[in-house]
Amino acid sequence: MITGSQCRAGRALVEITRAKLASRSAVDEAVIEQFERKLEEPAPETISALKAALEDLGAVFIEENGGGIGVRLKFTESEARRIARLEGEGGLVASDRVP
Repeated sequence: MITGSQCRAGRALVEITRAKLASRSAVDEAVIEQFERKLEEPAPETISALKAALEDLGAVFIEENGGGIGVRLKFTESEARRIARLEGEGGLVASDRVP
């Protein structure tokens, strides 16, 4: 499950309004606002619908991992290819320690 803060942050990252998220998730806009403002906790299936809609738009939700919860954007396919190319360049393995 996600929190209201994660929902609001995810919406900001994927640049979607509450109205558009309401349309995509079939959740009433007022329910989304109440959730994001921490005024009401919707049913778990409602939160799942919001999460799924935001994930379809490119948000990735980060569970509690000792460093806190969060949200980020997925890498695009071209970004993933560039990262894979950089990781596969090879070269000499050396110590990272600076004298």
